[in-house]
Amino acid sequence: MNKTIFIFLLLFSIALPSFADIVKDEFADTYFKNIQTEKPLPHLNYNYESTVKIPIRMHITEDIKNENHVYAGQPVTFRVVNDVIYNGNIIIPKNTTVPARVETIISSGMNGIPASIIFGNFEFENIDANKIDYTYERFGQDRSLWVYPLKWALTILPPTGSLTNFIKGGHAKLKTNKIIEINYYPDWI
Repeated sequence: MNKTIFIFLLLFSIALPSFADIVKDEFADTYFKNIQTEKPLPHLNYNYESTVKIPIRMHITEDIKNENHVYAGQPVTFRVVNDVIYNGNIIIPKNTTVPARVETIISSGMNGIPASIIFGNFEFENIDANKIDYTYERFGQDRSLWVYPLKWALTILPPTGSLTNFIKGGHAKLKTNKIIEINYYPDWI
């Protein structure tokens, strides 16, 4: 028994270093060779202790019917609903156009899990991007709140409980009359 373990360890200790090889990603080396990429700005000096926040209320300029009608990275525009005032000064006037983009799209799932669309990269004039909420997430209808109790109630009848797995969650929509709110934190550094 000891001989077999010794031979086994000897074989693996000799064989493992011979399989170690550096793998090169040829696709990345050729495709990204001549492409300039934008490096993110590092935010190293910060202080997020202040809880003073100013809401920025906006609405989207074009309806989004559901998560299938947008794509990740798609530019979208919002319009500010009211003047945003801080210390008696208007920092963002009413009807200001705010460019943003669709960051992430999550499709609806089984058991009533809703779809969601995450908007981000809001760009306000004369306001530091590090002092604003990074994202806004829009959810569809969460049907899991009634699907799971229904599933447990139907487990008495063997196949019917698992049929509720096929109930999907609601679509994520955003209409022009829906007002969204993100926050501006003026005292953050």
